[in-house]
Amino acid sequence: MTGPVPDTADLRSGPPVSESLLALLPLVGRWRGEGHGQVARTGAQFRYGQEIAVVHDGRPFLAYESRSWVMDDDGSVVRQAWRESGFWRPGAGPDDVELVLASNTGQALVLVGSAGDQQWDLATLFAHHAPTAHDVDGERRLYAVRGDRLMYATELAVGGAPFAPHLNAVLERG
Repeated sequence: MTGPVPDTADLRSGPPVSESLLALLPLVGRWRGEGHGQVARTGAQFRYGQEIAVVHDGRPFLAYESRSWVMDDDGSVVRQAWRESGFWRPGAGPDDVELVLASNTGQALVLVGSAGDQQWDLATLFAHHAPTAHDVDGERRLYAVRGDRLMYATELAVGGAPFAPHLNAVLERG
């Protein structure tokens, strides 16, 4: 008996990539770096490290996993932070994309948007949370790949408040 097709973050190996993923291909890889954040409710600022894996197994979606940790000014880990996982999916049109996410903090989000020139602009279509989690009304995310760097910025709306800057990072392909 053979096992499942392994995930790969390398487009040169593994199963052929689904043609429906052309708008998402630059995201495939393993990324690591640092960013800065701002707590939506208080405005408190923090520094964090992050690892993201965007992999495929030949089917028409990309699997996504992210883990982060809060760092002090010297770059030492203070504590583990949020984790999220989900799937990047092609949308109905050639440049339409969907991102389905679940986080350890109890939120489930569906974001939709568009792809163009190696960047992806997404906004929340659906947001729901577990009974014990903070109420997140919505999120906007902008991702871009430039060379071997994945950059992103997010805005978050919580508890009826308007969107406010939340996270931004630069991650290196590794």
